[in-house]
Amino acid sequence: MPFLRPRAPDSLLQHHAFVAFWFARIASGFGFQMLSVAVGWQIYAITGRAFDLGLIGLVQFIPSVLLALPAGHVADQFERRRIVLLGQVVEWIAIAVLAGMSLAHGIHEFGILLLVFVIGLAKAFEFPALQSMLPALVPTEVLPRAMAVNGSAGQAAMIMGPAVGGFLYVAGPGVVYSTCAVLYLLSIAVMARLRYTQAAPKREPATLKTLFAGVHFIRRRPDVLGVISLDLFAVLLGGATALLPIFAKDILHTGPWGLGLLRAAPAVGALLMSIWLARHAMQRRVGMIMFASVAGFGVATLLFALSTTLWLSLIALFALGAFDMVSMVIRGSLVQLDTPDDMRGRVSAVNAIFINTSNQLGEFESGMLAAWLGAVGATLVGGIGTLVVVGLWMGMFPSLCRRQKLQVEMAIPEDPAAAML
Repeated sequence: MPFLRPRAPDSLLQHHAFVAFWFARIASGFGFQMLSVAVGWQIYAITGRAFDLGLIGLVQFIPSVLLALPAGHVADQFERRRIVLLGQVVEWIAIAVLAGMSLAHGIHEFGILLLVFVIGLAKAFEFPALQSMLPALVPTEVLPRAMAVNGSAGQAAMIMGPAVGGFLYVAGPGVVYSTCAVLYLLSIAVMARLRYTQAAPKREPATLKTLFAGVHFIRRRPDVLGVISLDLFAVLLGGATALLPIFAKDILHTGPWGLGLLRAAPAVGALLMSIWLARHAMQRRVGMIMFASVAGFGVATLLFALSTTLWLSLIALFALGAFDMVSMVIRGSLVQLDTPDDMRGRVSAVNAIFINTSNQLGEFESGMLAAWLGAVGATLVGGIGTLVVVGLWMGMFPSLCRRQKLQVEMAIPEDPAAAML
């Protein structure tokens, strides 16, 4: 394909800080996915109420939204590596307490939810700082490949973390939490030794102006506003994965093993695509590639909705995950490259609000539509809606359609003398 380069000459392995960052992400990602499985199983074993499973998501969602803007401000005011370290240390303490109380058989539902809430608080501050660190670890020209490799860490954790956590849960939740604590401790050790250079931040008091600076910045940058809002509405409408249990049982007539395959298929597609993107650089027409990928996501959603066989549904979900990874790498790279370093924390925080809101509301929207139209009807509406959003956004953000490269293209000065300065 003409807009891709078969092999990038600059290997990511040459950038030792990024390699350390990636290993830290793998360790903490696996730990968090294992933690999520154990918390859900343990609370349901204690209470037997499905409602309490929803509370797990709620106690994580509240701090992620309410603290996003202050966390972004903090990420732009202090050294980001230290913020990430502090966040992970707090998470490690909470996980260690979970492990100790579980091993001593002295834990209850409120205690679990309280500790999960503490983890949510720490992650609210960790996320924008972590996202803002990546552009400083690699040269600009290899950032998209670095984001693809970074995405592969998350996808690998999503695929294997729950399986390992479920296997270890046979020995008890305390064993799972203890393993998570070890993984987090490994991540902390690697992150503490990571060499990270950040320009001295300009200290500003926390005011409404500084807290909302990320929002104002995004509003003034059509390309950044376009990619962030595209992600919000595409995920909001295309939430087919929330309805997988219904498809598995009532439409595909498969059991828990089939549901497991359906849940893994998007992550496998995303993981393999991230590996491919890590070896191929996008050279031009990145805007149209992004829109085509989101449209492919919508078509894959439609195919999944109409499928009545397990193998075709798996192919559709695999494609859905692969298309989503392409658009995610382009969107993430474009936002980071179009944002100056002193604003990356606040912009990442606003982006986090959009991501968390779209994921949570997307599941709610899918559930409401499924109750009204059925699972197939709801998924069809989601797929068609995604395609409609792509068409509207191409008209509303023409500069994104014309975008050739991820890097900001510098304007050529009209005055020849100015070019020599």
